[in-house]
Amino acid sequence: MNRVNLLFFATLRDRAGTKTAVMDVPAGTTVGELRERLAQEYPSLGPALSTALIAVDREYAAPDMVLPENADVALFPPVSGGARSLAGACRSR
Repeated sequence: MNRVNLLFFATLRDRAGTKTAVMDVPAGTTVGELRERLAQEYPSLGPALSTALIAVDREYAAPDMVLPENADVALFPPVSGGARSLAGACRSR
């Protein structure tokens, strides 16, 4: 088994009802598989998980990434606004 530390941010923290949690997952578990397990363990996260950003050890992770042992896994809701503002600023120059 592989133990991962879960960190919930913003609205995901509210939905999960906690800031942090620890979960044991089988060795070789991917980020996508963890997302599915989280949906089962935390039903209140529900649809929010499909758009959540997941970082593993402070780096954004693709669904097929295998979780390393004792990983810190952070879950963030999607964020908007920054890219559009930056693009507008670049066009106006």
